Amino acid sequence: MSKIKTYKGVIDHGGKEAYILCDRIYKTVKIKKSNFNFIHEDEVEFEILSRKRQGHLLANIISLVKRNKTQFVGIIQKNKNFAFVIIENKKIKTDFFIPSDNIGEANDGDKVLVELLDWKKQDLSPIGKIVKVFGEPGDHQTELDSIIAKNEITIDFSQEVKAYTELISEKIDNKEIKQRRDFREITTFTIDPIDAKDFDDALSFEKIDENNFEIGIHIADVSHYVKPSTILDKEAYNRATSIYLVDRVIPMLPEKLSNKVCSLRPNEDKLTFSAVFNFNKKGEINNSWFGRTIIKSNKRFSYQEAQEIIETKKNIISKKNSLIGKEYKVDQSIVEAIIALDDIAKKIRNEREKNGSINFNRTEVGFILDKEKNPKEIYFKQSADSNKLIEEFMLIANKKVAEVFNEIKNQKHIYRVHDLPDNEKLKSLKYIVKSFGYNLDLTSSKGISRSLNKLLSQIKGKEEQNLIESLALRSMSKAEYSTTNIGHYGLAFTNYTHFTSPIRRYPDVLVHRLLDQIQNKHFGKLDKNLQKKALYCSEREMVAAKAERDSIKFMQIKFMKNKIGETFSGIISGVSDWGIYVEIEENKCEGMVYIKDIEDDKYYYSEQQQAILGTKTNKKYTLGDKIKIEVKKADLVKKHLDFIII
Repeated sequence: MSKIKTYKGVIDHGGKEAYILCDRIYKTVKIKKSNFNFIHEDEVEFEILSRKRQGHLLANIISLVKRNKTQFVGIIQKNKNFAFVIIENKKIKTDFFIPSDNIGEANDGDKVLVELLDWKKQDLSPIGKIVKVFGEPGDHQTELDSIIAKNEITIDFSQEVKAYTELISEKIDNKEIKQRRDFREITTFTIDPIDAKDFDDALSFEKIDENNFEIGIHIADVSHYVKPSTILDKEAYNRATSIYLVDRVIPMLPEKLSNKVCSLRPNEDKLTFSAVFNFNKKGEINNSWFGRTIIKSNKRFSYQEAQEIIETKKNIISKKNSLIGKEYKVDQSIVEAIIALDDIAKKIRNEREKNGSINFNRTEVGFILDKEKNPKEIYFKQSADSNKLIEEFMLIANKKVAEVFNEIKNQKHIYRVHDLPDNEKLKSLKYIVKSFGYNLDLTSSKGISRSLNKLLSQIKGKEEQNLIESLALRSMSKAEYSTTNIGHYGLAFTNYTHFTSPIRRYPDVLVHRLLDQIQNKHFGKLDKNLQKKALYCSEREMVAAKAERDSIKFMQIKFMKNKIGETFSGIISGVSDWGIYVEIEENKCEGMVYIKDIEDDKYYYSEQQQAILGTKTNKKYTLGDKIKIEVKKADLVKKHLDFIII
């Protein structure tokens, strides 16, 4: 008797029907209707039953391999002897049955975290247990806590991790200092956001002669304190990244390390891992050096303070920009260093863009919160020359470390890679921007990047800038970590990695260890599971980004809650068969105008035109149109804004 051929795949329950995603099968695989006790993202073993005439395959699930998630956020509905939890994630197509013993302290209507205990084939719903009660839906703490829980983010460090961290000495041993290159007498400073608590990177500057400078990019030496296979290392790996929600930071490392021991605070000796370059005035690198160092930062600047120096060329920081709340003077050597660094950074940036590096300027929103962490004001984060100065030198360090990796064939390395854009999405983008009067050249990969840069330059400051930049970003592949170096398309770099933020990114810690091994010629020690670690860090990075987006969305809706009935100018940012998405110009809050709420005609959706059209009037609402809207509803539970057209 022949053995049944089976496959493994992951359930995708995004639409009305469930599918199985399998990298060994390139056709659409639908699931037999009787296989209903599996949920979105479960890994299953299955067999192919038949090929349907519509072109898809039909699968029968044989067994569950692994549930990707066992805990879910939802709203509890209590009855006398049992309860149901309605899951928030729309891709989970079943409610959870909760026996009375498993309800705990939850009240009817509470938002809760439910754990899936069992789901037998004969049961209509999985059996669950309430493991956490968040509270009333829509409440600030409830919603932020549930964002953290549904993304499986750990907030608190265990007692074991805390105890281990407490044993780490803040003092630097003289023996350690002697093994390092000493930069403590060289002009060194940090430039960071006003509210930064941890300082990953510092720049040092020394003039060699009129045309040449030694510039050091000094990165917190986290790998000196976080040793492989320790409880602290395992915790950092599990977290993989710090997470920046609107009202809090969830750090990768305990505060003692992230804000004190590793943080490059001014006037304190700090251990660093450095990339040191000899630059000439043209921005060309004549010599490179990598190694462990010790620094003492002379000054901590905010971006605003550094920007004032760049703009005025003076050594006075005004009260308006000052971190200390009053006017003060800066040492002239630091002023000269910042001006020279800015000049070199601009030349490097110009060269990078000439080579095809794509220059996105998408507007990011920030929030001013009151004492209760309610949003008082939304502002746009500005990227000035001081921001770009730091960015440029971090890119150089990351690129040059990756070049060292690429020359060594004895071991695997971690790269930050970015694949070519999605061709179909680019075609769609070309069609959309044409309606705004712009062109996109898709004839070659270099042509695409140059054409995209031209487009991004043309739309700068225009009403449609944010919309087109969003659509262009969506056409890009996602950057990720990998041991296979395919280059970084967006930056137009053949070699690129992440070396510069080990306080908040675990891959950077791995990169420091790998670079250290190269310097000590201990090849191959970290090869085991390196690609698995790279994939895991990429996944956690996506989870962090989603949590951050969720917290921004919640705060935007909370900000709009007391603006019901007010009118705003907006741009149509999306079109679907439900209606049109509109982004308010003055604060970038996005909501929806439902087709049913447009009363002057009966409208239908045209996918080809990315528009909704009136059947009688032939009136058209299309992507990029500027319209006036009124705020109809702000739903903090569903995270949704409803608008009506004025």
